[in-house]
Amino acid sequence: MTALALQTLAMARRWLLLLLLLGMTVTVQPLPAQTLSAVVLSIGDGDTLRVRDGNRTLNVRLACIDAPETSQAPHGASARAQLQALAPVGAAVELRVMATDRYGRTVAELGLRGRNLNQALVATGAAFVYWHYIQGCDRQTYSRLENEARLKGLGVWGVSGGVQRPWEYRSRQRKPSASSAAPSGQRYTCKQIGSYAQAQVLLRQGHSYLDGDGDGEACESLKG
Repeated sequence: MTALALQTLAMARRWLLLLLLLGMTVTVQPLPAQTLSAVVLSIGDGDTLRVRDGNRTLNVRLACIDAPETSQAPHGASARAQLQALAPVGAAVELRVMATDRYGRTVAELGLRGRNLNQALVATGAAFVYWHYIQGCDRQTYSRLENEARLKGLGVWGVSGGVQRPWEYRSRQRKPSASSAAPSGQRYTCKQIGSYAQAQVLLRQGHSYLDGDGDGEACESLKG
């Protein structure tokens, strides 16, 4: 083989190695999460809120955590109060946006003055780590904070007998027993019901269509 051919072969190998390295870099490099600045408008429950981003209003679902539902009394109300204390109405917050869920909500980590509020809710026992949807979050930190809260008996970890995980609670709410099945062909609208309390009774009786977002709570628009 001539010297020119050897030189050409060596150059081709170097280019191939460079392309492989670039390909590996592109494969493992995660896309940066989008960060938004917003103002808190209202708190829905322990892991949902509404914010204003410029001229847009966004419904936000806190990423990688799951707080007890409002109907899981009194733990849902406690979780909501904790989020209200951490992110009061009017507070300027940062959103690290990770996805949009099937209900059109912005899934994000919430920050205020450099503090990660999703992690703060786990650290105080106001919420569980949502292990099924932990992707994109700092798994090690969330795990450590939940273990510390559990060992200290904080929030949901201090309840005798434990608190049903909210994802399990929602699943059971969507599967009414035969004895509580809704009457055949009988359907209601939230406007017809007119009462938030009555809507929850109908939900337990099997009228699962009243829980449009699957959070275990019917006709949230009827809240006072």
